[in-house]
Amino acid sequence: MATASTTGDARPILDQIATTDRRRRISWRLWFSATWVALVGSLLFALWITGNIQLDFIAEWSPFILQGTTTTIILSVVSMVLATILALIGAVSRLSSNPVINGAASLYVSLVRGTPLLIQIFFIFFALPQLGIVLPALPAGIIALGFNYGAYMTEIFRAGIQAVAPGQREAAEALGMPERLVMRRVVLPQAVRIVIPAIGNDFVAMIKDSALVSTIAVQELLWRARSAGTQEFRTLEALLIAALAYWVLTIIFSFFQERLERRMARGDR
Repeated sequence: MATASTTGDARPILDQIATTDRRRRISWRLWFSATWVALVGSLLFALWITGNIQLDFIAEWSPFILQGTTTTIILSVVSMVLATILALIGAVSRLSSNPVINGAASLYVSLVRGTPLLIQIFFIFFALPQLGIVLPALPAGIIALGFNYGAYMTEIFRAGIQAVAPGQREAAEALGMPERLVMRRVVLPQAVRIVIPAIGNDFVAMIKDSALVSTIAVQELLWRARSAGTQEFRTLEALLIAALAYWVLTIIFSFFQERLERRMARGDR
């Protein structure tokens, strides 16, 4: 009876603590959001009062510029799929005991990481035609982005594979699993869980780097912003629209990335 009474007395206190914590979290989020709104609003108002922002241009050309969002998303998603495939192949090759396979993968990583992405885009779109390989602008941009990020992600996947406990591999081999099956069924699933946060960060970075393919006339956000701004001599407003669109995209995908990381962290616990 004493235990039941003690538990009954403690429950209102626990409820009160939980309510206080909930109110504190809500208050923190409200102040956090208010700070964002105030700072962004102040910046936009400061630009507006200078008289250099033409609202008529924004209202007229925003739909045209924002149509490039679809191209930007498709470009980033397909490039990330290509980069992931190249990274998986590259990571396994970098861990191979075969000197030829390991050397080829190391050369790929070194070559890509040692040259600017813009040069790689220009090489694929402008230089390859001299060899008889002519690619449309969008596929050329996808290949360039995927090829570039695949090299960086190769090292991420390699680190993830090496982070898997050796005992996992040894236990699978003790059961008689061949090396390929061990890698596919035991090592890679755990490595992917480890590297997903880093892959999410790379995807957010790729959304921004996709603006570089505007230099080969891919009609994504920046290309459309530059076209509209140059045509109407309103570069400030056009680039402002594009910058806000990129910012919103990164916020959205970063939000889903954080949700995924939290869910995976609960699974680990």
